[in-house]
Amino acid sequence: MCGIAGFCNWKKDWQKNIERMNEKMYHRGPDASGIWSSDDHRVVLGHRRLSIIDLSPSGAQPMVSHNGRYVIAYNGEVYNYIKIKQMLLDEGRVTAFRGSSDTEVLLEAVSAYGFEEALKMIKGMFAIALYDQQEQTLFLARDRVGEKPLFYGLLKDNINNDRFVFASDLNSISSLDGFSNPINPHILGDYMRYGYIAAPYSVYEGIWKLQPGKILSIKVPFNKPSIKTYWSMQDAAVLGQRNLFTGTETEAAEELERYLRDSIAGQMAADVPVGAFLSAGIDSSTVVSLMQSMSQRKVRTFTIGMWDEKFNEAPVAKEIASHLGTEHTEVYITEENARRVLPNLSDMFGEPFADSSQIPTYLVSKITREHVTVSLSGDGGDELFCGYNTYYSIDRIWNKTKKIPYPIRKMASVMLGAAGEIRHGGLATRARLLGARSMEDMYLRSEIGEGLALVRRHPKSDSGWIPGEWEEILPWEAGHTLMDEYPGGLLAEPQHNLMLMDLLMYHPDDILNKVDRTAMAVSLETRVPMLDKDVVEFAWTLPLSFRSKDGVSKKVLRDILYRYVPKELMERPKKGFSIPLHKWLKEPGLREWAESLLDADLIEKQSLLNAPAVRKLWDDYIQRDIWRVQIWYVLMFQDWMRHHEV
Repeated sequence: MCGIAGFCNWKKDWQKNIERMNEKMYHRGPDASGIWSSDDHRVVLGHRRLSIIDLSPSGAQPMVSHNGRYVIAYNGEVYNYIKIKQMLLDEGRVTAFRGSSDTEVLLEAVSAYGFEEALKMIKGMFAIALYDQQEQTLFLARDRVGEKPLFYGLLKDNINNDRFVFASDLNSISSLDGFSNPINPHILGDYMRYGYIAAPYSVYEGIWKLQPGKILSIKVPFNKPSIKTYWSMQDAAVLGQRNLFTGTETEAAEELERYLRDSIAGQMAADVPVGAFLSAGIDSSTVVSLMQSMSQRKVRTFTIGMWDEKFNEAPVAKEIASHLGTEHTEVYITEENARRVLPNLSDMFGEPFADSSQIPTYLVSKITREHVTVSLSGDGGDELFCGYNTYYSIDRIWNKTKKIPYPIRKMASVMLGAAGEIRHGGLATRARLLGARSMEDMYLRSEIGEGLALVRRHPKSDSGWIPGEWEEILPWEAGHTLMDEYPGGLLAEPQHNLMLMDLLMYHPDDILNKVDRTAMAVSLETRVPMLDKDVVEFAWTLPLSFRSKDGVSKKVLRDILYRYVPKELMERPKKGFSIPLHKWLKEPGLREWAESLLDADLIEKQSLLNAPAVRKLWDDYIQRDIWRVQIWYVLMFQDWMRHHEV
């Protein structure tokens, strides 16, 4: 795993700027740094390397193809590179390879088959920058599900010329000379709604996230990027549900295990030590079970123990590890360990991000990195195999609510929502849910929370957003993301639609973002076997009854896992990967830190949040012990503002 960066049309001080971009990504690749520039310095690529496969200089990047036409800076891993390498040799496309890296294989596949066809061939996680010197075209691409990040945008120089920039890390872009892009006010409502900024947006105006499964191309004079799709999660879901698996549940489990084994075998390949995260959950236990069954050595597994028994899964994880025979490392962390992470979060993510499980995820990554360089995880199981409790609760609520005619529900929603005294709490939630037109709409409304009242909405004039003037966004109004345009009823099973909605936004922009940033902060590469292309596409062919049956979630995964781990060991309540923020923020030190960020004068000066609403949120917590997750959202936003001097 590595970091990539670059720009076009940045001739003045180009070397100083690319070196600074690389330095900002040191944590993503501490083993080496590389720079490539075209002869006229119009196109510049940068790379930081975390050496995983082919540790020699022959795997260094940026790398030029054998024919000299293409140059690549690439972050990620191609798991089926050996198969593609042999195909290139068998077809005579390449007579010999300089080294043994997957980067060289990927580059030569591009030379042989073209960029888009090469992307369709490879299985892996990646963010790629590829420059075609013959056509003077720069390509950017991101993996199918969004494991690796990639930001891009157009900046103006002093004489208003366009300069195209890109990087794995938003901090690399904001470090460029003269960077002055303002905060994008359009994203604030959605950030306060979800706790993260969904692609294609970033916190800055003019800087974007490339979405999963997309290719961006930009040709000289590098001022008009175009984007196309080479793979779509939505298309995979629709195609899979139109071609349902016709075998038995047992046969489905056997087929899924075959795909998972193939995925895990590819992802265990490395020239450095490999291990796995292990919780007490179905997903990571399944991955570790298959890893150990395929390995002649004891697999290294890692768990952190929590001080609070309500959140501590370490004892069960230890039992699972003992049963499987792994070499298990268990480290208990203290509250003080966790609290020390807080000052580092803003730099770690580059933009506001407020999933509080970022803290334990960082801590388990830090412990793991002390022993291995690569760790496999079980992420993706909940979204692919119907694991979240929300899927069931929304289904239950919708089946009751839809019996009331929509006009009546809508009127009740408006009347309840308009009552200022119930803008927070259960009645406010009920007001939002009553107005839902469909189960998918209800799912979105359930996620809104109470954050929209915290945001100032600036009136727009012909010249743009008017600073200093604002009107409150009413808390029963929905924010807007790409999910608000999700075509209701796209898939026949309502719960399948909720799973797909999560895989299109929540999973890449929250879960995978969190894992990538926290692991990369300590230079640990994480790999996710359940997000293999074949696993994902096969999962979408399964009927809902194979995923959820008689109140049991992830049924087909459990059918695999129970071949390796006793059922009674797994049939325990899931505790989650959480921390008691509601307790911490009242304690000395953290309370002062929080209140300094929530200072009313500071918030008024920034002119982005609604200071009275923020104050009420905090007062309800301190004085009435009413905890709302938006407290953490606001704190992470304000902390990011402070660290980035915005």
